[in-house]
Amino acid sequence: MTVTPLHAPRSIRVSDTEPPQRGQWPTGLAPDVPPARNPGTALDLALVRATRVNRSAVERRVAALGGRRTVKKEWQAAWLLRAISCMDLTTLAGDDTPGNVRRLCAKARHPLRQDLVEALGVRDLGVTVGAVCVYHQYVALAVQALEGSGVPVAAVSTGFPAGLSPFEQRVAEIHASVAAGATEIDIVITRAHVLTGNWQALYDEVRAFREACGAAHLKAILGVGELATLTNVARASQVAMMAGADFIKTSTGKEPTNATLPVGLVMTRMIRDFGSRTGAEVGFKPAGGIRTAKQALDWLILMKEELGDRWLRPHLFRFGASGLLTDVERQLEHFVTGRYAAAHRQPMV
Repeated sequence: MTVTPLHAPRSIRVSDTEPPQRGQWPTGLAPDVPPARNPGTALDLALVRATRVNRSAVERRVAALGGRRTVKKEWQAAWLLRAISCMDLTTLAGDDTPGNVRRLCAKARHPLRQDLVEALGVRDLGVTVGAVCVYHQYVALAVQALEGSGVPVAAVSTGFPAGLSPFEQRVAEIHASVAAGATEIDIVITRAHVLTGNWQALYDEVRAFREACGAAHLKAILGVGELATLTNVARASQVAMMAGADFIKTSTGKEPTNATLPVGLVMTRMIRDFGSRTGAEVGFKPAGGIRTAKQALDWLILMKEELGDRWLRPHLFRFGASGLLTDVERQLEHFVTGRYAAAHRQPMV
Protein backbone atom coordinates (compact mmCIF):
# COMPACT_ATOMS: atom_id res chain seq x y z
CA MET A 1 0.00 0.00 0.00
CA THR A 2 1.30 3.45 -0.90
CA VAL A 3 1.11 5.87 1.99
CA THR A 4 1.28 9.62 1.64
CA PRO A 5 3.94 10.75 4.13
CA LEU A 6 2.58 12.89 6.91
CA HIS A 7 4.21 16.15 7.72
CA ALA A 8 4.59 17.60 11.18
CA PRO A 9 1.51 17.60 13.36
CA ARG A 10 1.98 21.38 13.35
CA SER A 11 -0.24 21.42 10.25
CA ILE A 12 -2.97 19.61 12.15
CA ARG A 13 -6.52 20.17 10.85
CA VAL A 14 -9.96 18.93 11.73
CA SER A 15 -12.05 20.23 8.85
CA ASP A 16 -12.23 22.95 6.24
CA THR A 17 -14.45 25.13 8.39
CA GLU A 18 -13.29 28.36 9.96
CA PRO A 19 -11.45 27.83 13.26
CA PRO A 20 -13.47 28.54 16.37
CA GLN A 21 -12.89 31.45 18.67
CA ARG A 22 -10.17 30.64 21.18
CA GLY A 23 -9.89 32.18 24.61
CA GLN A 24 -10.58 35.90 24.88
CA TRP A 25 -7.07 36.75 26.05
CA PRO A 26 -4.78 37.12 22.98
CA THR A 27 -1.19 36.20 23.81
CA GLY A 28 0.49 36.75 20.47
CA LEU A 29 2.50 33.59 21.12
CA ALA A 30 3.09 30.91 18.51
CA PRO A 31 1.36 27.61 19.34
CA ASP A 32 4.61 25.87 20.27
CA VAL A 33 5.92 28.57 22.64
CA PRO A 34 5.49 27.38 26.24
CA PRO A 35 3.45 29.67 28.49
CA ALA A 36 4.76 31.45 31.54
CA ARG A 37 4.12 29.79 34.88
CA ASN A 38 0.81 30.59 36.50
CA PRO A 39 1.67 32.95 39.39
CA GLY A 40 -1.79 32.62 40.89
CA THR A 41 -3.94 35.34 42.38
CA ALA A 42 -5.54 36.22 45.67
CA LEU A 43 -8.47 34.02 46.63
CA ASP A 44 -11.70 35.59 45.37
CA LEU A 45 -14.36 33.98 47.55
CA ALA A 46 -17.19 36.04 46.06
CA LEU A 47 -16.39 34.76 42.57
CA VAL A 48 -16.07 31.16 43.75
CA ARG A 49 -19.35 31.19 45.65
CA ALA A 50 -21.19 32.86 42.77
CA THR A 51 -20.19 30.11 40.32
CA ARG A 52 -22.99 27.76 39.23
CA VAL A 53 -23.07 25.06 36.54
CA ASN A 54 -26.13 24.12 34.51
CA ARG A 55 -25.70 20.37 34.06
CA SER A 56 -28.32 20.11 31.30
CA ALA A 57 -26.58 22.80 29.23
CA VAL A 58 -23.22 21.09 29.73
CA GLU A 59 -24.59 17.74 28.60
CA ARG A 60 -26.20 19.28 25.51
CA ARG A 61 -22.93 20.95 24.53
CA VAL A 62 -20.96 17.75 24.98
CA ALA A 63 -23.51 15.71 23.01
CA ALA A 64 -23.01 18.05 20.04
CA LEU A 65 -19.22 17.70 19.98
CA GLY A 66 -19.03 14.52 17.94
CA GLY A 67 -21.25 15.84 15.17
CA ARG A 68 -19.55 19.20 14.76
CA ARG A 69 -16.21 18.00 13.45
CA THR A 70 -14.83 14.96 11.67
CA VAL A 71 -11.24 13.83 11.44
CA LYS A 72 -10.50 11.42 8.60
CA LYS A 73 -7.64 9.72 6.77
CA GLU A 74 -4.26 11.47 6.95
CA TRP A 75 -5.65 14.23 9.16
CA GLN A 76 -6.81 11.65 11.67
CA ALA A 77 -3.34 10.12 11.65
CA ALA A 78 -1.82 13.55 12.28
CA TRP A 79 -4.19 14.13 15.20
CA LEU A 80 -3.26 10.75 16.65
CA LEU A 81 0.41 11.65 16.41
CA ARG A 82 -0.42 14.81 18.29
CA ALA A 83 -2.24 12.72 20.91
CA ILE A 84 0.93 10.69 21.44
CA SER A 85 2.96 13.85 22.01
CA CYS A 86 0.45 14.92 24.69
CA MET A 87 0.45 11.66 26.68
CA ASP A 88 1.74 11.35 30.21
CA LEU A 89 2.68 7.69 29.87
CA THR A 90 1.83 6.35 33.29
CA THR A 91 2.47 3.37 35.51
CA LEU A 92 0.94 3.62 38.97
CA ALA A 93 0.31 -0.02 39.84
CA GLY A 94 1.04 -1.79 43.07
CA ASP A 95 3.13 -4.35 41.20
CA ASP A 96 5.42 -1.84 39.45
CA THR A 97 9.02 -3.03 39.21
CA PRO A 98 12.23 -1.33 38.06
CA GLY A 99 12.08 -3.42 34.90
CA ASN A 100 8.55 -2.24 34.10
CA VAL A 101 9.57 1.39 34.58
CA ARG A 102 12.63 1.02 32.33
CA ARG A 103 10.52 -0.57 29.60
CA LEU A 104 7.92 2.20 29.93
CA CYS A 105 10.67 4.79 29.54
CA ALA A 106 11.98 3.01 26.45
CA LYS A 107 8.45 3.15 25.02
CA ALA A 108 8.25 6.86 25.90
CA ARG A 109 11.41 7.50 23.87
CA HIS A 110 10.09 5.55 20.87
CA PRO A 111 6.29 5.31 21.18
CA LEU A 112 5.83 4.05 17.60
CA ARG A 113 7.41 1.02 15.97
CA GLN A 114 10.11 2.07 13.53
CA ASP A 115 8.32 0.59 10.51
CA LEU A 116 5.30 2.78 11.26
CA VAL A 117 7.50 5.83 11.71
CA GLU A 118 9.03 5.22 8.28
CA ALA A 119 5.69 4.51 6.59
CA LEU A 120 4.13 7.65 8.05
CA GLY A 121 7.08 9.79 6.97
CA VAL A 122 7.60 11.26 10.45
CA ARG A 123 11.12 10.11 11.27
CA ASP A 124 12.40 13.69 11.42
CA LEU A 125 9.76 14.68 13.99
CA GLY A 126 11.32 12.64 16.77
CA VAL A 127 7.89 11.81 18.20
CA THR A 128 7.96 11.14 21.94
CA VAL A 129 5.32 11.24 24.65
CA GLY A 130 4.73 14.32 26.79
CA ALA A 131 6.09 12.83 30.03
CA VAL A 132 6.45 9.66 32.06
CA CYS A 133 4.47 9.62 35.31
CA VAL A 134 5.51 7.35 38.20
CA TYR A 135 5.44 7.05 41.96
CA HIS A 136 8.22 8.82 43.86
CA GLN A 137 10.08 5.54 44.40
CA TYR A 138 10.81 5.32 40.67
CA VAL A 139 11.54 8.98 39.88
CA ALA A 140 15.33 8.67 39.93
CA LEU A 141 15.21 5.49 37.85
CA ALA A 142 12.95 7.15 35.26
CA VAL A 143 15.15 10.24 35.10
CA GLN A 144 18.15 8.02 34.39
CA ALA A 145 16.30 5.96 31.78
CA LEU A 146 15.10 9.10 29.95
CA GLU A 147 18.37 11.01 30.07
CA GLY A 148 18.97 12.92 26.85
CA SER A 149 15.49 12.26 25.46
CA GLY A 150 13.88 15.54 26.47
CA VAL A 151 10.98 13.61 28.03
CA PRO A 152 10.23 14.98 31.52
CA VAL A 153 9.44 12.87 34.55
CA ALA A 154 6.28 13.56 36.52
CA ALA A 155 5.73 12.23 40.02
CA VAL A 156 2.39 11.68 41.74
CA SER A 157 2.65 13.12 45.19
CA THR A 158 0.96 14.33 48.40
CA GLY A 159 -0.38 10.96 49.51
CA PHE A 160 -1.67 9.92 46.08
CA PRO A 161 -4.41 8.85 45.48
CA ALA A 162 -6.39 9.74 48.64
CA GLY A 163 -4.34 12.77 49.70
CA LEU A 164 -5.02 12.14 53.39
CA SER A 165 -1.52 11.70 54.79
CA PRO A 166 -0.22 14.34 57.25
CA PHE A 167 0.27 17.73 55.62
CA GLU A 168 3.98 17.99 56.50
CA GLN A 169 4.53 14.54 55.00
CA ARG A 170 2.82 15.57 51.76
CA VAL A 171 4.99 18.68 51.44
CA ALA A 172 8.11 16.63 52.19
CA GLU A 173 7.12 14.17 49.46
CA ILE A 174 7.06 17.00 46.91
CA HIS A 175 10.52 18.18 47.99
CA ALA A 176 11.87 14.62 47.73
CA SER A 177 10.50 14.07 44.21
CA VAL A 178 11.86 17.40 42.97
CA ALA A 179 15.25 16.57 44.49
CA ALA A 180 15.17 13.20 42.70
CA GLY A 181 14.71 14.92 39.34
CA ALA A 182 10.96 15.22 38.76
CA THR A 183 10.13 18.40 36.85
CA GLU A 184 6.35 17.95 37.13
CA ILE A 185 4.43 17.13 40.30
CA ASP A 186 0.88 15.76 40.22
CA ILE A 187 -0.63 16.61 43.61
CA VAL A 188 -4.02 15.56 44.96
CA ILE A 189 -6.25 17.99 46.78
CA THR A 190 -8.14 17.24 49.98
CA ARG A 191 -11.60 16.57 48.60
CA ALA A 192 -13.20 17.29 51.97
CA HIS A 193 -12.28 20.97 51.56
CA VAL A 194 -14.46 21.08 48.43
CA LEU A 195 -17.32 19.04 49.87
CA THR A 196 -17.52 21.29 52.93
CA GLY A 197 -16.97 24.54 51.01
CA ASN A 198 -13.76 25.35 52.89
CA TRP A 199 -12.22 27.24 49.97
CA GLN A 200 -9.64 29.07 52.08
CA ALA A 201 -8.21 25.75 53.29
CA LEU A 202 -8.09 24.42 49.72
CA TYR A 203 -6.37 27.57 48.50
CA ASP A 204 -3.79 27.48 51.30
CA GLU A 205 -3.10 23.79 50.67
CA VAL A 206 -2.51 24.15 46.93
CA ARG A 207 -0.49 27.34 47.47
CA ALA A 208 1.81 25.51 49.88
CA PHE A 209 2.23 22.65 47.40
CA ARG A 210 3.01 25.18 44.63
CA GLU A 211 5.74 26.76 46.75
CA ALA A 212 7.20 23.33 47.58
CA CYS A 213 7.44 22.52 43.85
CA GLY A 214 9.87 25.36 43.20
CA ALA A 215 10.66 25.29 39.49
CA ALA A 216 8.72 22.07 38.90
CA HIS A 217 5.28 22.45 37.33
CA LEU A 218 2.32 21.65 39.55
CA LYS A 219 -0.66 19.66 38.28
CA ALA A 220 -3.58 19.77 40.72
CA ILE A 221 -5.68 16.59 40.69
CA LEU A 222 -9.25 17.40 41.72
CA GLY A 223 -10.61 13.84 42.00
CA VAL A 224 -13.78 14.87 40.19
CA GLY A 225 -15.52 11.53 40.74
CA GLU A 226 -15.60 12.33 44.45
CA LEU A 227 -16.73 15.99 44.25
CA ALA A 228 -20.47 15.23 43.94
CA THR A 229 -21.50 18.07 41.57
CA LEU A 230 -20.27 19.92 38.50
CA THR A 231 -20.55 23.16 40.46
CA ASN A 232 -18.03 21.77 42.94
CA VAL A 233 -15.76 20.81 40.04
CA ALA A 234 -15.96 24.37 38.69
CA ARG A 235 -15.26 25.97 42.06
CA ALA A 236 -12.38 23.62 42.87
CA SER A 237 -10.87 24.38 39.45
CA GLN A 238 -11.05 28.11 40.14
CA VAL A 239 -9.46 27.85 43.57
CA ALA A 240 -6.63 25.60 42.34
CA MET A 241 -5.78 28.09 39.59
CA MET A 242 -5.97 31.04 41.96
CA ALA A 243 -3.48 29.18 44.17
CA GLY A 244 -1.04 28.85 41.26
CA ALA A 245 -1.66 25.43 39.70
CA ASP A 246 0.02 25.19 36.29
CA PHE A 247 -2.38 22.40 35.24
CA ILE A 248 -5.70 21.23 36.57
CA LYS A 249 -6.26 17.49 36.25
CA THR A 250 -9.50 15.55 36.47
CA SER A 251 -8.70 12.41 38.40
CA THR A 252 -6.22 10.04 39.95
CA GLY A 253 -7.56 7.22 37.79
CA LYS A 254 -8.43 5.36 40.98
CA GLU A 255 -11.94 6.79 41.49
CA PRO A 256 -15.08 4.97 40.29
CA THR A 257 -15.69 7.83 37.82
CA ASN A 258 -12.75 9.60 36.24
CA ALA A 259 -12.36 11.80 33.14
CA THR A 260 -15.66 12.49 31.38
CA LEU A 261 -16.39 15.06 28.69
CA PRO A 262 -18.95 16.99 30.80
CA VAL A 263 -16.35 17.41 33.53
CA GLY A 264 -13.79 18.35 30.87
CA LEU A 265 -16.09 21.03 29.47
CA VAL A 266 -16.61 22.57 32.90
CA MET A 267 -12.89 22.60 33.68
CA THR A 268 -11.88 24.05 30.30
CA ARG A 269 -14.49 26.78 30.67
CA MET A 270 -12.96 27.64 34.04
CA ILE A 271 -9.50 27.76 32.42
CA ARG A 272 -10.87 30.08 29.74
CA ASP A 273 -12.52 32.33 32.32
CA PHE A 274 -9.38 32.45 34.48
CA GLY A 275 -7.28 33.34 31.44
CA SER A 276 -9.68 36.08 30.41
CA ARG A 277 -9.46 37.64 33.86
CA THR A 278 -5.75 37.21 34.57
CA GLY A 279 -3.96 36.58 31.26
CA ALA A 280 -2.53 33.31 32.64
CA GLU A 281 -2.60 30.16 30.52
CA VAL A 282 -3.32 27.06 32.61
CA GLY A 283 -3.01 23.54 31.25
CA PHE A 284 -5.55 20.74 31.41
CA LYS A 285 -5.06 17.01 31.97
CA PRO A 286 -7.88 14.47 31.73
CA ALA A 287 -6.88 11.18 33.35
CA GLY A 288 -8.51 7.85 34.00
CA GLY A 289 -10.56 5.72 31.62
CA ILE A 290 -9.20 7.18 28.37
CA ARG A 291 -8.22 4.03 26.50
CA THR A 292 -9.19 4.43 22.83
CA ALA A 293 -8.08 6.57 19.92
CA LYS A 294 -11.69 7.69 19.45
CA GLN A 295 -11.79 9.02 23.00
CA ALA A 296 -8.50 10.83 22.44
CA LEU A 297 -9.90 12.54 19.35
CA ASP A 298 -12.99 13.63 21.30
CA TRP A 299 -10.77 15.28 23.91
CA LEU A 300 -8.61 16.99 21.30
CA ILE A 301 -11.73 18.36 19.60
CA LEU A 302 -12.97 19.65 22.94
CA MET A 303 -9.66 21.45 23.54
CA LYS A 304 -9.64 23.02 20.07
CA GLU A 305 -13.24 24.18 20.34
CA GLU A 306 -13.06 25.53 23.88
CA LEU A 307 -9.49 26.80 24.22
CA GLY A 308 -7.88 26.88 20.77
CA ASP A 309 -4.80 25.52 19.06
CA ARG A 310 -2.33 26.37 21.84
CA TRP A 311 -4.07 23.72 23.96
CA LEU A 312 -3.23 21.08 21.38
CA ARG A 313 0.39 21.06 22.55
CA PRO A 314 1.95 19.19 25.48
CA HIS A 315 2.86 22.35 27.37
CA LEU A 316 -0.89 23.00 27.91
CA PHE A 317 -2.59 19.63 27.41
CA ARG A 318 -1.84 16.11 28.58
CA PHE A 319 -3.61 12.78 28.66
CA GLY A 320 -3.03 10.74 31.79
CA ALA A 321 -2.93 7.31 30.18
CA SER A 322 -1.54 3.85 30.64
CA GLY A 323 -3.35 1.93 27.88
CA LEU A 324 -4.22 4.65 25.36
CA LEU A 325 -1.00 4.41 23.39
CA THR A 326 -1.67 0.80 22.43
CA ASP A 327 -4.92 1.66 20.65
CA VAL A 328 -3.50 4.80 19.03
CA GLU A 329 -0.59 2.81 17.63
CA ARG A 330 -3.01 0.16 16.43
CA GLN A 331 -5.10 2.77 14.58
CA LEU A 332 -1.99 4.20 12.95
CA GLU A 333 -1.03 0.73 11.75
CA HIS A 334 -4.50 0.40 10.24
CA PHE A 335 -3.95 3.70 8.41
CA VAL A 336 -0.68 2.36 6.99
CA THR A 337 -1.74 -1.19 6.11
CA GLY A 338 -5.54 -1.16 5.98
CA ARG A 339 -5.63 -3.92 8.59
CA TYR A 340 -6.02 -4.00 12.36
CA ALA A 341 -3.16 -5.71 14.11
CA ALA A 342 -3.25 -7.84 17.23
CA ALA A 343 -2.56 -5.94 20.43
CA HIS A 344 0.69 -7.85 21.03
CA ARG A 345 2.22 -6.00 18.06
CA GLN A 346 2.15 -2.80 20.13
CA PRO A 347 3.39 -3.95 23.53
CA MET A 348 3.64 -1.32 26.27
CA VAL A 349 6.14 -3.01 28.57
